[in-house]
Amino acid sequence: MNFEHKSDFPFCCGCRYPHSKQSVEDRQTTGVTRRDFLGAAAGGVVASAVLATTTHGAWETASHRPPSVKTLQVQPVFNCHIYPRQEATSWRVTGAIQDEAELREEENRIRADLKKLQEMADFPMEIRPLVTVGTVEEANAVASQPCDVMLVFAARRNVPVLEALIRPERWNLMFVRHRSGPLYYMYIGVHVHYLRKRRDFFAEPAMTIDDVVVDELPELLWRLRALFAVKNTLGQRIVAIGNPAGWGADGAQAPARAKEVWKFEYITVPYPELEERLKQARANERLVQHCQQQAEAYLRDAQVSLETERGFVERAFVLTEVFRTLLDEADANAITVHNCMTTIMPVSRTTACLPLTLLNDDGYLAFCESDLVAIPAGILLHYVTGRPVFFCNPSFPHKGIVTVSHCTAPRRMDGKSLAPARILTHYESDYGAAPKVEMPRGQEVTVIDPDFNGQRWLGFEAAIMDSPFFPICRTQLDLKIIGDWQRLIQEIRGFHWLLAYGRVLKTFGYAVRKAGLDWLPIEA
Repeated sequence: MNFEHKSDFPFCCGCRYPHSKQSVEDRQTTGVTRRDFLGAAAGGVVASAVLATTTHGAWETASHRPPSVKTLQVQPVFNCHIYPRQEATSWRVTGAIQDEAELREEENRIRADLKKLQEMADFPMEIRPLVTVGTVEEANAVASQPCDVMLVFAARRNVPVLEALIRPERWNLMFVRHRSGPLYYMYIGVHVHYLRKRRDFFAEPAMTIDDVVVDELPELLWRLRALFAVKNTLGQRIVAIGNPAGWGADGAQAPARAKEVWKFEYITVPYPELEERLKQARANERLVQHCQQQAEAYLRDAQVSLETERGFVERAFVLTEVFRTLLDEADANAITVHNCMTTIMPVSRTTACLPLTLLNDDGYLAFCESDLVAIPAGILLHYVTGRPVFFCNPSFPHKGIVTVSHCTAPRRMDGKSLAPARILTHYESDYGAAPKVEMPRGQEVTVIDPDFNGQRWLGFEAAIMDSPFFPICRTQLDLKIIGDWQRLIQEIRGFHWLLAYGRVLKTFGYAVRKAGLDWLPIEA
């Protein structure tokens, strides 16, 4: 079999995620801090010596911590044993691997495949040593050890062994061989013997048909990528400027639902506290000078044009430093701003648009409007793609076209390079600094539409047709919908959409279902 991997995920080299089998989070317990993984700041301004504070008092030179990430822990298990020969009876079940030599050969083949799988992965994943089991006792011993994913290479029909290995409290995947090596019996029997228990309905609580892979390592990889995304979305700590909220009449319960489903933790920063922090920041000459230098370097980029007052940009970098400090103090990757179109402007003397763009470009998760209806989908999409996410307003689809827009688009949407941008005012206020990011025509994207009730998410794929300049939010995209656009009109729920580069609808949908939500892909 040809296991050449053509990944849709960009971070195989120079990636946002550490290549080590230990996550950044894990390394905190081994004497290596997250600052050791510090990267470059947006616009090429290196953030290795910026001004931060851990109190409301004096500022000092320190490194901001980069976003942390959790490693996916995978336990591979080979379910196989050798049948003893018996006379005048059916002594073996169909399938290959009928002696010890063939068993050892298959173990080596699996180890080689696991090595390829590890090399193909562009996200932090630890594949533990392969364990071979043939009895329920051996299976129970392996299953008692903690891991995120049990990956079972199922050569035999021994259902009690499989049931001991594959448990509902963790994620499970099954790999069977048809042509990639010796044929496994469970290629024949997984549906009837295991998933349906010899009935006409599915009876296995710990696995579905979506968790079974035949032959193809890339088919395993995108599922593991989805599980990595779910693991990293769960338990996010979110700095909420103002307060956590939810957009729309039916969005009031969104913070509570996100806390229940995604185990989010909110660190609320009231506006009076933010105002006090900003006063202290602006009173610090060293900090202000540093932010002016950052703004100057950002605007010196030939791909950036300034079409608002420079002071708005300089103050945006001051606000960004305050946001970074809040993220440091909260040990958080995510931040959102409530009342970002009104309340924050007189406090910051700029808008939150550019700071949120800068944070997204540095790998954080930064959202305006504090909309916990949409933010969970944005976080999950970020981890599925390994790229920044554009939080945006939709329009009415027509003739296969839909326009999306907002004032906080990241520039590093491909996860690597900064796109051209015009720095304008925020549209509704004609105040502050907001980027109009020029995303390339033809770029394929995935778009997610979460519902207000947090029960069913919708997704579709599209291609960028144009980056127009209508009198709406500054970054604007006309999208050509890949799929049944008329059904899309019928099925739209909620309000805000999330957009990321790449066609990852299958991976994202698998992740959504693993989180226990309903999923509706709009496809051709």
